Amino acid sequence: MIRLNHLKFDLDFDFSKLGTVVAKFLKVEPKEILSFALAKKSVDARQKNYVHFVCSVDVEVANEDAFLMEGIVEKVFEKQLKFPKISSETRPVIVGTGPAGMFAGIVLAEAGLRPILIERGQEVSQRQKDVEVFWQTGKLNEESNVQFGEGGAGTFSDGKLMSGIKKDEMTLKVLHELVEAGAPSEILYLAKPHIGTDFLAIAVKNIRKKIEALGGEYCFGTKLKSITSRNNKLIATTVQAKDEIFDLATENLVLAIGHSARDTFEMIHEQGLQIEQKAFSVGARIEHRQELINKAQFGNVFYSHPALGAADYKQAVHLSNGRSCYSFCMCPGGVVVAAASEKGHVATNGMSYFRRDKENANAAILVGVTPKDYESSHPLAGMYFQRKLEARAFEIGGKTYAAPAQLVGDFLKGRESKKLGEVKPSYQPNVTLTNLSAVLPDYVVTTMQQALLEMNKKIKGFAGDEAVLTGVETRSSSPIRILRDENLESNVKGIYPCGEGAGYAGGIMSAAVDGIKVALKIIEKGM
Repeated sequence: MIRLNHLKFDLDFDFSKLGTVVAKFLKVEPKEILSFALAKKSVDARQKNYVHFVCSVDVEVANEDAFLMEGIVEKVFEKQLKFPKISSETRPVIVGTGPAGMFAGIVLAEAGLRPILIERGQEVSQRQKDVEVFWQTGKLNEESNVQFGEGGAGTFSDGKLMSGIKKDEMTLKVLHELVEAGAPSEILYLAKPHIGTDFLAIAVKNIRKKIEALGGEYCFGTKLKSITSRNNKLIATTVQAKDEIFDLATENLVLAIGHSARDTFEMIHEQGLQIEQKAFSVGARIEHRQELINKAQFGNVFYSHPALGAADYKQAVHLSNGRSCYSFCMCPGGVVVAAASEKGHVATNGMSYFRRDKENANAAILVGVTPKDYESSHPLAGMYFQRKLEARAFEIGGKTYAAPAQLVGDFLKGRESKKLGEVKPSYQPNVTLTNLSAVLPDYVVTTMQQALLEMNKKIKGFAGDEAVLTGVETRSSSPIRILRDENLESNVKGIYPCGEGAGYAGGIMSAAVDGIKVALKIIEKGM
């Protein structure tokens, strides 16, 4: 297979005619093209008077070497993840069914190990109902919510699949499994792929069906209570399903517990797993009219072109006070969601459907915090720091799960907001207008204030008076790292800390890949 790079197409180009363009580029007859497929598609909006697509196309032709041109046509090789089938006296147990747990489950099931996946929350259809009840009424189910349940926290997100990790056989495995499970096929080639919460719900259900068809087992409403080891080696886990407590004998436990399993963090710390503090970030969600972002990114000529969809952005500022502030989990055409998992706490997140067709754009505006800010050497001090901010947000919001919110103009002037302007907050069940300085630490507020003015230089209107900040955003990443060695095992052998909650990933793709890596280590150990 050869890859044609740097092909430019107008926004109105009919991609059903791609084969004709490829043949013309290679100067061959169309019948000489054995097969072709888009390998990458991105938007080039650097020149606002000529916004266009830039694509790479994989092509199969005879005598490929005759077409190679440095930088333009290169040879590519299909990468496939390979591993053997093995057997084991005990079945591996996976705690958590987010991306890390699911993809560890797929690989272990395909290897013939019939994994048992335990999930404290509910299967995705019931979980969606529980979340909707919370958003509409403020009635929180602490075991089935935006954080806990089938698919993990990523199920209620934009479903971004971008990652800083290299594209290899593991990332391709993730993409192909998602497409097989019902995700849009365009994620295989888009430069900024996303699934959307609606397609994520479909995909996680179908991944479960695949794992079960391969001999795996899901246990919903089931919580890890303790671990049992002998001579520093895992021999069993104790789990609870409703009022029933029972043991699962296993030699391999994948801890894919997510970044919000705070009671589990406390349990494993008490039981001797080595944990260290980790830096993360806190702040608030900012909302603008999506049209403003579209015009800023695509220009006044092309901003409404149907081929472009909703524009995104990425902002980062390093300030003289030594702090950094950046946008995170940007959700074009999305909504801000109530993401609490503990009663008496308010936490926010962002979510988009696949079509990204809501009125507002939102993103977290976050300030990095480090162990120095936690004012404690306790391994879980970052978690307690999160809890403190979320409890304060609940109190300031009125103790009804309404979120504290403030117009950006008022935030920059340090005054309480009294009424909304053009941007209507999307957070449910409600927002309470206030001054976010009553919730966030002073150094976070001052850093955000300075950063917003800098960000406004890149996107005009970003710090507009009527944009809305809704707080608090505290779940950007895990506040801890569960230590693991070169075999990906904790200090208790047979326990594999995995994914975002364990401190080894930062999003759907990197968490899924970490799950695959752990599964491969378990397979390697059993060979």
